[in-house]
Formats: sequence, C-alpha cells, structure tokens
Amino acid sequence: MEESTTKEKILKEIRNALITKGENPFQDIDFKSDILVDIGDEPEMTFVNKLQENGGNFVYCENEMDFASKIKLLIDDKGWESIYSVDEKLISLLASAGVNVEHSADKFNSQIGGITRCDYLVARFGSVMVSSGLSSGRRMFVFPEVHIVFAFMSQIVNELRDALSNMKKKYEKLPSQITLITGPSRTADIEKTLVMGAHGPKELIVFAVDDM
Repeated sequence: MEESTTKEKILKEIRNALITKGENPFQDIDFKSDILVDIGDEPEMTFVNKLQENGGNFVYCENEMDFASKIKLLIDDKGWESIYSVDEKLISLLASAGVNVEHSADKFNSQIGGITRCDYLVARFGSVMVSSGLSSGRRMFVFPEVHIVFAFMSQIVNELRDALSNMKKKYEKLPSQITLITGPSRTADIEKTLVMGAHGPKELIVFAVDDM
C-alpha cells in the first residue's frame, strides 16, 4: 500500500509539473557552444596520443611505398606468411610492392592479421570510424586477431560530429552500419578480469600515410 501511495505521489507531481509550466530559468544557455576542451591546432598529435592511451598503435608513413615496406617489416616481426584483405585497392597496392596478400574466401577463418581502410580518424577519442560502406564489409573489423588500418593523415578530424558530417557528404545515403573502434577489443565482465580480444581484435595498428 505504501509503495502504491509513493508511486501516486510521484505521478501527481509529474502531472502538476506538466500542467503548471513556469518560466525557463536557463534561457541564456548556449547549447551550440563547445563543452569539451578545445583540441587546438594539432588534431594529429591528439589522435596519436589518445589512440595509444586506448591501447592502439600508430605508425607514421611518408608515402604509400613507405607504408608497404613497413607492412613487410610487421609481417616479418609477427612471423606471418601473409596478411589478409578483401579490399581490392589495398590488395593491389600491397601486391605491387611484393607483400604477400591473402584474399580467398576459404582462408578467411584462418587469418590472423587483417587490413582494412577506414572512413575517418576521430582525434577527440583516438577512435577509428569504419562503416559498411567500405569495401571491407562488416566482418573484417571484428574477426582478425590483429586489425591493421590503412589511413591518410587528412582523414583525421577533431570531433565525432565532424566525422558524421563528413560521412553525410561522402555517401549519397548513410551506410547501414557506422562503428567507432576505440583501441583493441576488451572486457572485464568475467570476474572483473581484463580480457583482450574477447569480442574482436586483440591488437589495433593504424598506419597513417602523410598526404597533407
């Protein structure tokens, strides 16, 4: 009975508040002003720092050939025989530089390192924005143990709203899936123990080519 009475009191107060409207005491609030600290003139450094704070790795590349040579070094360091991709542009770029790229469907489940492009890099959070609009599809962002991202420095934007605004311009119709990747996959749901790669890649590496 007491619970019902308390509930009725709350509902009565809500009804009265809806019926009796007072003046807005916060009329001078500027809802369009920034509420976060200004990133400043160095979004590139902000992105790199935030990415590393989130457990990701950043590799700067002077040009596309420098990128391909550094991918070779990564493959050698990891002891991989090849790298996996379904992106035709990446396959062509890497293959022309002598990088062993696997892309057959029957090898998908056995891949360890997969490489994709991205839509944008969000400096505020050190996040990688990807979507189903990319030729890599949906699976490549979550399946490989090591997710390698090929990007250009010009894809770095300050805020999430900048990335979303650019997405509207980039695509005639927004992709059905837009995802922010912030560091490697992790969870602490099981006995509060941090586990890497529980729902996706254990490692995230962003290779950024300087095109600015």
